[in-house]
Amino acid sequence: MSDTPPAAPTPEWSYETEAVQSGIPRGLGQTIGFPIHAAAAFQFDTLEEAQSEFVHNTGLSYARLQNPTVKALEGRISALEGGAATVAVASGQAATLTAILSVCRAGDHVVSASSLFGGTTGMLSNILPLMGITASLVENTPGAIRAAMRDNTRLVWAEMISNPAGDVADIGSFAEIAHERGALLAIDNTCGGVGFLCRPLEHGADIVAQSLTKWAGGHGSVLGGSVTVGQRQDLSRNPVFTDGGENSVLAQRGEAALAWRQRWLGAHQLGMTLAPHSAFLVAQGIETLALRLERESATALGLARWLAAHPRIGKVSYAGLPDHPHHALAQKYLPRGQGAVLTFEVDDPAAFLPRLRVLRIAPNLGDVRTLVVHPWTTTHGRVPEAARYAAGVTPKTIRMSVGVEALADLQADIEQAVTGA
Repeated sequence: MSDTPPAAPTPEWSYETEAVQSGIPRGLGQTIGFPIHAAAAFQFDTLEEAQSEFVHNTGLSYARLQNPTVKALEGRISALEGGAATVAVASGQAATLTAILSVCRAGDHVVSASSLFGGTTGMLSNILPLMGITASLVENTPGAIRAAMRDNTRLVWAEMISNPAGDVADIGSFAEIAHERGALLAIDNTCGGVGFLCRPLEHGADIVAQSLTKWAGGHGSVLGGSVTVGQRQDLSRNPVFTDGGENSVLAQRGEAALAWRQRWLGAHQLGMTLAPHSAFLVAQGIETLALRLERESATALGLARWLAAHPRIGKVSYAGLPDHPHHALAQKYLPRGQGAVLTFEVDDPAAFLPRLRVLRIAPNLGDVRTLVVHPWTTTHGRVPEAARYAAGVTPKTIRMSVGVEALADLQADIEQAVTGA
């Protein structure tokens, strides 16, 4: 990387400007965009330099910990989410694991809203117990979250816009409940689009995790995830950070303790590293995220209204509709749009799906192409039946991630598929 400093964000920059300008140096011969640094390790001039870097981890040493391309992407995500620091990892699932293990250890407890991505439900229910961490999955309401809190609860977890139910997290209330008990609030902001639809940290969240595979990448061509922390968290009641007295993580790292532990855990210890080329592709995708997600959210609302009035379509779930139970929260937290994911029910999914000619059957979100899937048999297929219903999934549910195609073309495709014309 050049010694020329990157373009610094300014208070006047909008999201759209930040997305294309942040992290790119100015000057003669500088690239317009992020260069890809394909390197496994970086050099030192002296023993002292190497020793200092391995103690402080503030620069470059080994690419599992840090890479200039990945570092530039992390800076861009921090700016867009309004965070203090970000660690980028290999997938959204890796980001979830990093976020949870950064504040939990054996004997600890997590409270989570039950309307979740199937992979997160599986992690909370099947994987964390192997590490001695328990989780309670409850209704996505402040009352249910509060009732499930325990003395050993270290983290409250919820999705900003849940996948696939479309519930909206009451971030402010959840943060208040968590902080009263010395816990932190983590929000999966995948469907919030890297801060475009909502910045959870501004509403009281401590951690934002997300899959960069989705709207950040945007073209179905790359996997990635990230964890962003806010400016300050109260870690004083969490033994993970306080055990050891003057040698504790909190005493040694101060306000950077949580960010340090997440990089140490996700990248250094577990090696869930994001490849430089993947970081480049994600950064490219972020530059058009605002344009895509604004269009997709508007189209999703149009489709939801049309589907809700269709005689052959069953229940439609989209927080932009006035009859959705989380519509008021959507207006509060998602003023730019209620996202690009919705669900609807058809009587015979097995007959409906093969008839589609524009919509494509694929288990992804945030693509420029409109994608549908049958969650009951795919994304939530291994989740216990009760948990599937709690997540808003029934045997008739179709999940749709709306792309950038014309609304009329999507309507026509659904019409011919549902009528069998």
